[in-house]
Amino acid sequence: MIALDYNLILLIFSFFVIATLYSSVGFGGGSSYLALLALLLPNFLEIKSTALLCNLVVVTGSTNLFIKQGLFDLKKFLPLALCSVPAAFLGATFSLTQSVFFICLGAVLAFSGALLILQFFTQPVAKGVEYGQHSWLFNLLLGAGSGFVSGLVGIGGGILLSPVLHLLRWADARTIAALASFFILVNSVAGVLGQVASGNFRVDGDFLWPLLLAVFLGGQLGTRLSLQKIKPQAVKGLTGAFVLFIGLKLVFSYI
Repeated sequence: MIALDYNLILLIFSFFVIATLYSSVGFGGGSSYLALLALLLPNFLEIKSTALLCNLVVVTGSTNLFIKQGLFDLKKFLPLALCSVPAAFLGATFSLTQSVFFICLGAVLAFSGALLILQFFTQPVAKGVEYGQHSWLFNLLLGAGSGFVSGLVGIGGGILLSPVLHLLRWADARTIAALASFFILVNSVAGVLGQVASGNFRVDGDFLWPLLLAVFLGGQLGTRLSLQKIKPQAVKGLTGAFVLFIGLKLVFSYI
């Protein structure tokens, strides 16, 4: 049990800010939760479980709001989610050593950050331009790959999938944000179930509940900002730089 001290108060506030920013672009914030939790929690299994549950809370609310706004397109979303769920479950059952886990996490974060930065410097699709069409097989493979990696390192996978879809001109920004939220939701559920099935699920209830409350409030605020058509480009650029820095730091720290 961790007492409600200055560090925990700062962590709660940080989780609220992260959930607000990430949910505004369709993410859950799992990558940054993992990075911050690594500073306080000695057990990396507890870090993974706590981050996934926070992810789950944020994107449950976000997905619900996106559905109410009519942005949920099951026909487009299903091929990506269909293989991601069993892949995320499988990835979560892998038992990694602490050093291997943080190296894998760092590599995933660095790659995601680089994609977000690349997206930041890429011009949005102009109105009237058709979006790319991709086969079911392509979407299944992309979903499975993102799902497995997300389950392995304890994130929802949206931060991997979303910039790829933007670069491929898969759909408009708000549809991709809705997909990313749904993708993170189903993969986080699969990841938690995989951790439970493999005996790798660890949480401290007294430490967990204030973080869940903070990310719920932040997620609701961020999604509402997104639905008001706040431009997310700057948020993605800053998120990419932060995630890239954290990823490289983890890799070089544990190699």
